[in-house]
Amino acid sequence: MAGKNDEGLKVFIASKDVTCGECGEELGRHAWIFLSGPKALCLACADLDHLVFLPSGDSALTRRAGKHSRLSAVVLKWSRARKRYERQGLLVDEAALDRAEEECLADAEVRERRRLRDAEKREEIDREFVKSFSRRVRDLYPNCPPGREQMISEHACRKYSGRVGRSAAAKALDEDAVRLAVTAHIRHAETDYDELLSSSVDRYEARQAVSGKVYRVLADWERPR
Repeated sequence: MAGKNDEGLKVFIASKDVTCGECGEELGRHAWIFLSGPKALCLACADLDHLVFLPSGDSALTRRAGKHSRLSAVVLKWSRARKRYERQGLLVDEAALDRAEEECLADAEVRERRRLRDAEKREEIDREFVKSFSRRVRDLYPNCPPGREQMISEHACRKYSGRVGRSAAAKALDEDAVRLAVTAHIRHAETDYDELLSSSVDRYEARQAVSGKVYRVLADWERPR
């Protein structure tokens, strides 16, 4: 069920307790998972944790966001009553969703959706932790472009996204945990990694293909300003 098809990548909302087959994290019931062969992966390990969720309901917004997003994934949940997986919405990159909403701003309902999404985003992020995490990113990567530390921290610390910013090591601002979050951001924002995944390239092959660029950017960001 995992992988590319006419609808793109698929993420499933689990109906029972799940453990990530890669990092070993106990994800619990109703976790959002990606199936990679026989393994269920958390969104962080599946490299989908940077995407934001757009619920079903507004076909025009969904169509535009899916068109603009370099990488997207359909979110599915099993319906016991109907004995089938039902579409819950779409995971897309935030810039694509912002662009789609801009195109739909004449619609008052979409403006209300943006207000609610911003409110949900504020609620799901521990602001003080994000501030500390952001400062730690800037300390370790002083040549990081302005504003990126905030972007990295907010993505890493979202509650539903996976373990990168939610682990005990991350909460202790461990250097390796911060590096994982920065590396993930660079992979998605500074390389064509998302395009490779979207074109059905295996995740490990895609990572290998962009690893050189990732390491070069990391080295540049580590230099003192």
